[in-house]
This record gives sequence, C-alpha cells and structure tokens, in this order.
Amino acid sequence: MLQESNRIEFKSTLNEKLEKEIVAFLNNQEGGILYIGIDNNGHPIENPQIDAMQLKIADRIKNNILPSTLGLFDIITENMEGVDVVKIIVSSGLEKPYYVKSKGMAPGGCYMRLGTSTQPMPTSLIDELYAKRIHTTLRNIPSPRQDLTFAQLKIYYQERGLELNKQFANSLELFTPDGRYNYIAYLLADENGVSVKVAKYAGKDKVDLVENEEYGYCSLIKATNHVLEKMKIENVTKAKVTSTRRVEKNLVEPVPMREALINAIVHNDFSREIPPVFEIFSDRMEFTSYGGLIQGQSLKDFFSCSSMPRNRELMRVFKDVGLVEQLGSGMSRILKAYDESVFEISEHFIKVIFPFSEGENTIGKLSGDESGDESGDESGDEIRILQILESEPDITAHKLSKKTGFSARKISRIIKKLRESGKIIRVGSDRKGYWKINE
Repeated sequence: MLQESNRIEFKSTLNEKLEKEIVAFLNNQEGGILYIGIDNNGHPIENPQIDAMQLKIADRIKNNILPSTLGLFDIITENMEGVDVVKIIVSSGLEKPYYVKSKGMAPGGCYMRLGTSTQPMPTSLIDELYAKRIHTTLRNIPSPRQDLTFAQLKIYYQERGLELNKQFANSLELFTPDGRYNYIAYLLADENGVSVKVAKYAGKDKVDLVENEEYGYCSLIKATNHVLEKMKIENVTKAKVTSTRRVEKNLVEPVPMREALINAIVHNDFSREIPPVFEIFSDRMEFTSYGGLIQGQSLKDFFSCSSMPRNRELMRVFKDVGLVEQLGSGMSRILKAYDESVFEISEHFIKVIFPFSEGENTIGKLSGDESGDESGDESGDEIRILQILESEPDITAHKLSKKTGFSARKISRIIKKLRESGKIIRVGSDRKGYWKINE
C-alpha cells in the first residue's frame, strides 16, 4: 500500500494547506507527489468534482507561489481501488527558496519536508538558499534577436486544441525582466541560429562519416519533431529466428529512445550555445546533451526518476504540445528497458548510449530465449574482467561491454558477483572512482 514519506503526502480534501505542501516539495531536493482524495490510512475518497478541483489547484499553484512554478508541476488523475484521485507531481525547483506569496520569503511562507511532515524553514536556511539562487536561467538571458515571430509554435498549439492569445509571450515567460524577448523565445521562434546535429558513421568510431544532418534554425519544437522522425527511420527492425519462433526487434527500444532524445534536448544547457548531438554508429546510438548534472543534483537524484528540469519554461511548452507526458516519466521509461550503465555522466555532458539489440549484444530486459545473453560458465569471463579492471581501473561499464563483446546486463551481473565475493571493491564515487582488485 502507498504510504506517506519524504516525497509523498496525502490530503483527503483540497484545503488551505495546498500552497504550503507544494512549496515544501519545490524546496525539497527530490521534489514530491501530493495526492488529494486519500485519507491518512492510504484509502481513496470519492470526489465527484474532480475536474473542477484540478482547475482550482492549477490556478492556486500558479498564482499563489513565488518564484514562478510554471513547468514545475503536473496535475493528473490516478485510479486507486476503483476511485479517481488527484495526483500533483512537483519537481524540485532551481530557484529556491520558494514561498507562499501572501506570507513572503520568511519562515511563515517558506516550508520544507522533514520526514513525512511539512515544517517552516529556518531563517538561516532561507538566507543560505537565497544566496545560492540560480539567476542565470534562459528566462533572464536576452534573445540575440528581437524581431521574433512564432507562427510554427502557434500551429503546434493549435494541433493540440490550444490557442495562443495576444498575451502568450507573457504567459509562457518569453520576456526578460526588462521586457525584451529572452533566450526561451529565441529557441521557440520561427527563425534562430540554433541547430540540432544528427551524424551517422559507417563503423564503430567516428572515422567514416556517411551522413551529417542539421535540424534547426527554426522553432525548437519543429526541430525536435524532425529529429524524432529521423531517428525513428534509423531505428530499423531486425528479425531473429529461434528454434520455436521469429522475434522481431528494433535496433533500440523505441520508447526509451524517444524519451532519451527529448530529455537530451529539453534539459540541454543552451546558455553555453552548445546544442545536443545525436550520433548513429554501426553498433549503437549515442545522444549527448551539454550541461552535466544540475547544481545540487546527485547521481541518486538523477536516477530516482524525480524531475528537476534545467529549463522549466521549455519543459512547460514541450508538455503543452505533447512531446512530454508528465514530469519524471521519461527516465522511468528508459530504466524500465535499460539499466543505468547506458548513461555516461561527466561534469559537462550527459550521454546516453543504446547498444543495438543483436544477439549477444541485446541489453533490453527481455525474458526466456529472447534475452540472447545466456549465463553459461562465467569463471573464464570473470578472469577476463578482472584482468581488464586491473589494467584499467577507471573503465566504465559501457567500455567494458565494447571491449569484451558482452552485453551490458552480463557485465553488470559479473561485476555484482565479483563485488559480493570480495574480489573487487569500488573506491570513490560512481563517476570519479575506480575499481580495486583484492589480492
């Protein structure tokens, strides 16, 4: 049964404490989820006015909390025991401390999560967070051009049954504080100087370039859709005939591929004017976005599927036009089919590497004879892995997979076995540490 925690709160009805709970989750490092229509014992309560309730919730969150919460929350319905309840998914905000507008940036308006409770934030912590507040957001960076038009963006909204009125630039936060178009507006405009690159190579390295396409100089929404179509074409289906049946699979699982592609674009740090890059090799796809982990975000936070959007204004628009379903859902869809070893995270870049699903190289989480990754006698394989770790103690799981020809899942299994037997230990962090061989 679902229980309250540092990230989960129940409310039986919509009451005056809504803003307080949302503020606490915005200030929480991992964000959180607020359910309305569940009692303290975790049982759902019927509410016939659920649609009207969702509209009230959205209005109160947008208008009663500062700094702006647009792009940082998602409101959906979830069926529990046959009853629909309201689920509010809240991201950790980058402009902490968040506070209830009417109470001000003081302990009476700033809240934080302590275990399963929401408590006023001490003045010392408010001051500390305010001093660290990130001001260099795309919203505050002026557009290189001010003669922007948004015909393409309006079309994408219309396709979703939405209309952008004359005040859309204000509602989408496309202006700097002094009233000029900002960099978000520049990215979404019909014409800009930003392109997304897609490169295709004949082999496993970058020696033989066979295609080099650029999708851009237009609305980032349009460019994203073009890249999605291109990668969908490249993600061909291949058949594997077993003794009992014919199994057809794409080179890469389609849903995780789409989610990783959109994440690479919407979370890219465009403030450095370095766009994301998508590369296709003979054995894998690599998606690279600039920016590394967000300040204050740990690897645990990154893989916990709790959303912490770098560009919340872009996230809001991507959600409006249907490219993003709900906050935090993209990572969960990737990790449902692949393990964490497909990610390479450095100080400045995040790379997702999808090996092609062909026989022994399949790493998707399949079952039975479709897995293509039989265990067999792994004693010789363990010795081989130990030899590599001894000569290259800082090698990544992905490079181990490429070097040995083993699937990522097999590498993970062998590493786990070696650690449990005490033959190897990890020294330092997952990102900057190394493997030590125990004699």
